[in-house]
Amino acid sequence: MKTVMGKSKAEALKETGYIRFDLSSELDHPQSMEQFRQLAQEFEDMPLDPYNKKAHRYRRYSRGVILPWSNEFHWLPNYQTSDGKQLCEYYQGAYNAEHKEEYRAFSPLSETTKQIPLLTKIILHDYEQTFWDKRTLTMPIHVGVHFVKMFVSDPHAVSVASPNLVHQDGEPFTFCHLVERSNVVGATNLIAVPECAGKKREEVRPDQIYEEFELVHPLESYGFCDSMVSHYVSGVRLGTDGEVAVRSAILIDYVPTVISIP
Repeated sequence: MKTVMGKSKAEALKETGYIRFDLSSELDHPQSMEQFRQLAQEFEDMPLDPYNKKAHRYRRYSRGVILPWSNEFHWLPNYQTSDGKQLCEYYQGAYNAEHKEEYRAFSPLSETTKQIPLLTKIILHDYEQTFWDKRTLTMPIHVGVHFVKMFVSDPHAVSVASPNLVHQDGEPFTFCHLVERSNVVGATNLIAVPECAGKKREEVRPDQIYEEFELVHPLESYGFCDSMVSHYVSGVRLGTDGEVAVRSAILIDYVPTVISIP
């Protein structure tokens, strides 16, 4: 593991470009454990990712903002279509090779889930690890919250991430928190040098890899500064201990507010 001895998580992230950490101690408190069960429940009724229904990937997405001067987090409203459907839009510009310059719209998190204190606590914890210039902190920081489930029941099927390449996201900071891993073969995370973005996993040389690892237990986590690394998670296949394989995670990204002045 690439570590910086004696440094805080925030200092290590700034120096190495990524960090691994564990928030499972939060679950030692009965109240937090109940809140975690409520978060996990949101993954039980997840819609298929409408942009690739053959990827065995399910997801919800909601947006919020952090006010840096008060350290407050607030959810943003959903977008409502003409037929009354609630959606949240997501845009990565040119960074997702499968959806270049494309707005995607996903079903949002339930209002009940948004109000779970543990989720807000995780969002603010991750934000505290990020680093920005002072001008950026005079405006809100946009927060994207993704609930993603990779699920397969067919021994010949594989659930894949989007994009299914080593890549960068285009958001300055992203954090990943495991919710469930059950009967899974795969879901191996790769952190590599930025130059690997756009490559297939097998095209990455060993000397370009910072670390490969798997998230195993609830709230085992990692985060990265997008400009300093590239990343990838391998597909999920069915293991031998049951009829389904599940890998559920919460992904949280942080983006500055940008004002364009003609």
